[in-house]
This record gives sequence, structure tokens and C-alpha cells, in this order.
Amino acid sequence: MSPITPYTYFQCPCSDSALFRPGDGSPSSPKNRDFGDEDGAFDPRAPRANYSLYPLEYLLYCEDCHQIRCPRCIAEEIATFYCPSCLFEVPSSNIKSEGNRCTRSCFQCPVCIAPLSVTSFETQPDPNLLGAQDHSAAHHGGPYVLNCSYCNWSSTETDVKFDKSNGIHGQLAKQRNGGTTRLTAKERKERRKELVQSGGSAQGSGHLADEHGIDMETQFANLKHFYQTQLSSSTSGGSGFSGLGELGFSSPTSLSRIMSIYTGGGSLHDKKSKSRIGNMREALEGDEGLIVANLDESAAIEKLRSEGLEGTIDMEQLQNQPPNLGEPHLHGRTRFTSELRPIPYLLRTKRSKRCPVCRHIISKPEAKIQTTRFRIRLIAGNYVPSITIRPLVLPGSSGFIQHPDALLQPLRPIQYMLTFKNPIFETVKISLATPSRTPGRFASKVTVLCPQFEIDANTDVWDEALKDDNRRKRKGEESGNPHQQPEVGKIWERGRNWVSVIVEVVPASLRVDLLEAPEEEGEEEGEAGEKPKVKREVDRSPLREDEDLLEIPMFVRVEWEVDAVGEELGSSRDKETKEKRELAYWCVLGLGRVAQGN
Repeated sequence: MSPITPYTYFQCPCSDSALFRPGDGSPSSPKNRDFGDEDGAFDPRAPRANYSLYPLEYLLYCEDCHQIRCPRCIAEEIATFYCPSCLFEVPSSNIKSEGNRCTRSCFQCPVCIAPLSVTSFETQPDPNLLGAQDHSAAHHGGPYVLNCSYCNWSSTETDVKFDKSNGIHGQLAKQRNGGTTRLTAKERKERRKELVQSGGSAQGSGHLADEHGIDMETQFANLKHFYQTQLSSSTSGGSGFSGLGELGFSSPTSLSRIMSIYTGGGSLHDKKSKSRIGNMREALEGDEGLIVANLDESAAIEKLRSEGLEGTIDMEQLQNQPPNLGEPHLHGRTRFTSELRPIPYLLRTKRSKRCPVCRHIISKPEAKIQTTRFRIRLIAGNYVPSITIRPLVLPGSSGFIQHPDALLQPLRPIQYMLTFKNPIFETVKISLATPSRTPGRFASKVTVLCPQFEIDANTDVWDEALKDDNRRKRKGEESGNPHQQPEVGKIWERGRNWVSVIVEVVPASLRVDLLEAPEEEGEEEGEAGEKPKVKREVDRSPLREDEDLLEIPMFVRVEWEVDAVGEELGSSRDKETKEKRELAYWCVLGLGRVAQGN
């Protein structure tokens, strides 16, 4: 059981759905909650709390709603797409047509995910040889391959080479493993037109299927052309079918008519319609889109015997492989490391973030890809007072001193110093509230000695130096008192824009046999009209996970005044009109783990 350094988490109000209805006046709103209501205290052990607690650095702030916003509740909008390797901005229209990967010469190694470099496959000739005057023959033009400088993987392992050093993505799409080329969609369409013009038929000709089999893209193109021809022939026969060019397969009319073919209902129930339906048939050849499953795995088994288990790819490598439209359908998936292909870089995005309630932008990055700056960035740390907690160490104390990373001793009072730092340029008033006992089976006692105090504005350091010494730094009533002791209702230490108060905690014992039965009100009323106290059954099960972690829920209310702006300032003659603002939220103070066995 390792110790834990004290931490502070803030709760985002998005976990309470009532907070998203502005001005509803519901009791669940932080402004309407009573500090003394312990029944509505936030429970950091609840499963829902795992999705609403964040460090202050993770949170944003909305200036219009005056509320904290977390990464879960903000609305994100994609600003730009770009490649992380070449930093080239990709238009959003290309994402739908070309996918979410870089279409230039940016690739990753399929084995170690390192970046691949384009190098010439053949060595450069010796410039001292004949015909190399002025080193004109020293520059070779190819072929080119992709090499990994980390694991020495090369595209030559799959016999893939390139004629040019640029446009690698387009050249790779035209090649299969082994260096053989495949027909693109444009070339396939031109060949089909040539067959039709020469008097032949695209179906049954056998010219569009090569010796390497039909890949997925070719099969889809063949099926699409086959059904286009079937629909056009049915339309010319007067059966009432509409062609694909007019309505398409996704049209409701086409779908209803196709369903009528197999159900026999509707206007197609007569004999004439049935005779016309006979013109529709299924694909019978490879050029029509028919693929016969090849279940012969003898070649793969023989390869597995020769290369062993080390020659096969794992699940992560298989998932990183992009869809290869040139591979055989279904039974030709990549299963060996010798069949891995280079991985194009996945595109990244820059996103702007909006408030989920008022839809105002709270974070917007720069449009330029090369910069990491933001145009708008409303960080919660610039508006919400930060909270730090650490054990109190009295000067000259010879008693027990709690180390920040040590385990907490049960039933031994410990004092912590809670420091609030004001980031805004206005004086704020802080009100704190904590339950007298922490929630859970093992309830620890918590006492805040000074629950209300004020923090000075975050003014300039030089302005603070011109003020009185008593305003700069003082401890309690007397500044620099070495024998100062924590007192109820008094702050411990004050600075330019920060204040420290004392929190006293008595950790509970983790012994199950010492648990007492909690009392709750019964359902039936007594003679005096009051509900009697009923003791619940004690849960004496073994210690659960993280049940020894001492976390204190604390409700914080921040109040300050700002200069009125807009209509209020224009309608009032007094230019010193102030507007009151308030921010209320829950936070969790993690003190550490309680020692067991005492």
C-alpha cells in the first residue's frame, strides 16, 4: 500500500442536470443549497464522481455563464485537419473522398510505427566513371523504396518499389504485394468501354479479371455494373423498373419494387409482370462480381511451419493496417509480417470548444498548423481560486510531524494548512462548508477553523510593496509570532493574493469490529408525531478497494464585485456601480491513505 501526496479535485456542474437549466431556481443549484444540509453533500466515493472530478488544470471557464466546464461537457468543433508528419492542411472535402489518412508521402513503419523515409533502391554510380562529367550521372532517378531507420524494415520485403520519390500514396495504391500492378477504377471503366465499343460484352469476357484474382474494389465495381445492366435491360423491356441513373438502389421506389420481386405482391402479381421479372438474374461469372470462396489454406499452413509464430502479426499490427482495396476478398487478409504494408499517417485535428449552455467559444486554436498557440483560451485557473493542501508544521514543535507522503494514523488528530490563491483583480469572499463526518463506512471527523474569509485582489507586486506592512503578510493577530497556535475563526497566514486556513482531521479506524450501526429515521410516527430513530444493519465486509483513502468533500462559494457594464452602466449616472457575482462548486481534498491494523 503506497502513500499518496495530498491533492485537490474540482467538480464540474455538468454532473447535475438541473444546472443546465438557467434560472430554474431548483434546490439542487449550488446557489440554493444550504451549507448546513449534510444530506445533500457530495460523495467522492460514488461511481458518478469518477466522471465529474478533475484537477484545476483540466478545466475551462465560461465568462457568460460564470461556470466551470470540463472536457466531458464542452461541445467540440473541428477547425482544421492536418498531417502530423508534413504539417500539410487537408481540406474537409478531401476527408470524405480520400479518407482520414495523409495522401502524400508520409508513412509509418508497420512493425515499430517509426516514420519511413524515401530512399533510392540502387546505389549511385561512381562519379569517376566515364559519362559522369560534372557529376551529371551521379544522381540516380530510382527505383525508390521506403526504409525504417529504427528497425531496418523496408518495402522491399513485400517487393514494392516506386518509380518516383513523390506521390508515394498514389503509387502504393496501384500495387499489390509482390510488385504486381492492379487496375484502378478509372482504368477499369475505360477498358469496359473499349469492350463495349469493340462489339464484345463486359459479362463473360474474362478480360477484366486478372490472374491474381478479383480484389474488393474490383468486385464491387463489377457488381455495380452488372446490376446497372440488369436494371437498364428490365426498363427497356417495359417492366416498369427505373434505372440506377434515375433513382439508384437506395431509392424507396427501387427498394419496394425489388422487394415485390421476391414477395410476389403488388402490381407485379400478374402473369405478364412475372414473365418480365425473369429477365433479372444473379451474377454467374467473375466479371459480374461472383467470387467462389477458396478454402484451401495449405499455402498458409506451410508458410506458418517455415516462419513460425514469430512470423505472424499481432492484433495491434492488424488494426493499424489501413484497408487495402487491392487485397483478395475475405480469405486473403494479412496474417504474416512479410505481408505488412506501409501505414499512412492518420490525420490530426485542431478543435474549438464551446460552452454547452450558451454556445460561446471558450477555446479556439490558431488556424496556422505550425503554431500551438490559442486565439481564445479561457482556463479555469485564471478565474477560480486555486486550492493547495499540506500538513501543518509548527516551528519548534517537538511532537508528531506528519510527512506529506506518510500514512495517516487512525484516531490521531492532524492539522492541515489549506491555501487559497486569488487569480482575479478583485477582492473575493470565500465561504467553506464540509460535513462533520466524511461519507462512507469509515467516517472521519473534519473541522474547518475559519470557514469564511476574504482574499485580496491579484494586484501588481510593486503596488503591494507601497502598502502597509500589515497588509503584505501577517500571521493571525501578530506577524511573525513563533508561538502562534491555530485558533477558531482566525486565518493562519495571509499574503498578497492568498490566504491559508487550518483544517483539523481525525482519521477513522479501519477495524471492521469497531463499526457502529448508523441511525436513521423510521417510517412510522410515534405518539408525539416524531419518527423514532432506527439503527441500520452494520456492513462488516472486508476492506474494499481505495476504502482506506481519506477524501474530504468541501463546498466552496466565491463572491466578488465587478464594475457594471452594458445597459446597467449606461442607464445609471453613477459610474461606480458594482455588480455582484457568485461561483459555487464542490471540491475534494485528498489527504492520503489511513494505516490499517490499528
